[in-house]
Amino acid sequence: MFRVKPVLIVLALVLLAYTSADAFHAEILPAEINPGDAFLVKVTGSPGEPLAVSDNGRLYFENCGDSCYIAVGAVDVRTEPGVYEIVVSNGENKKRLELHVRHIEFPVRRLTLPEDKVTLSSENLKRVEKEKARLSLIWGKVSDRLWDGKFIMPLENSISAGFGIKRIMNRKKESIHRGIDIRGKNGEAVKAANTGRVVLAEELFFGGNTVIIDHGQGIYTVYMHLSKFNVTYGEIVSKGDIIGFVGSTGRATGPHLHFGVKVTAVNVNPVSFTRLPF
Repeated sequence: MFRVKPVLIVLALVLLAYTSADAFHAEILPAEINPGDAFLVKVTGSPGEPLAVSDNGRLYFENCGDSCYIAVGAVDVRTEPGVYEIVVSNGENKKRLELHVRHIEFPVRRLTLPEDKVTLSSENLKRVEKEKARLSLIWGKVSDRLWDGKFIMPLENSISAGFGIKRIMNRKKESIHRGIDIRGKNGEAVKAANTGRVVLAEELFFGGNTVIIDHGQGIYTVYMHLSKFNVTYGEIVSKGDIIGFVGSTGRATGPHLHFGVKVTAVNVNPVSFTRLPF
C-alpha cells in the first residue's frame, strides 16, 4: 500500500544461501501505472521465499515456479504522480526498481438526488459504520494464494461508470468511485473473477446483496447490488463460476453490477487489474 506522498519503499528479501549473483533478477510489471492501479513485483533466481517490507505495509510473495516469486502491490487513487523507488535486496545482491505513477485527471460527475439519498439518518449511519468496521476486518486478512492466472471480468458488458470518477451530490457531498459499474439486465449471471473463497454473501446498506471473494495474497473481489446469491459463506469457487445475478439492491438506481478489487486493503481499478501479466 502507498501513502499519498511519494516514499521510498524497501523490500528486504530474506533468502537462503545464494551462490550466483547474476541469477538474481527483480522487475516491476508494469513499471508505469495510473493512480489506483496494481502492479507486480517478480523475483527470479531466488532459492527461498522473499520477505517484503515497506513503510506502507507488506507485499506478499507466493511461488510462481522454480526459484520464482511474485507479489501484487497497489497504489491508492489519491497517490501523487512521480517516481517511487523500490529496492529489492538479497543479501549482498540488490536491485533498484522504479515505479512511475502518471498524472491523470479523473472525470467529475455532478448529481442531483433526493436528500435522503445523500444525507443518512442516524440509524442508517450507525449501520453503515458497523458494516464498515466488519469489512475492515476482512480486508486486513491475508491468506494463501488461491487465484490462478489472469482475472476475468464478471460480466462481458460495457461500463457505465468508471473507476476514480468524482461524484458531487447536490453540490455538497463528494465521493470517489472506487470500483466500476457494469451494465446488466436484471437476473443476468455474474461470474467469479478468479478462484477463491467466499468470505461474505449478505445484504449491506450501500451494496445491497454483496459477495466478497478472497483470492489470497491480500486480493479480494467485490460484487454488489445482486438480485440474489448463488454461493454461500465459506464456499470455494472457481474462475467463471456463477456467484449471483444482476440486480438493483442497496443504493442502486437500476440493475447493474458494481465490481470492485482490493489489494492489501487498497481499492484498485478492476480494468487495469485484469490486464496484469500474471
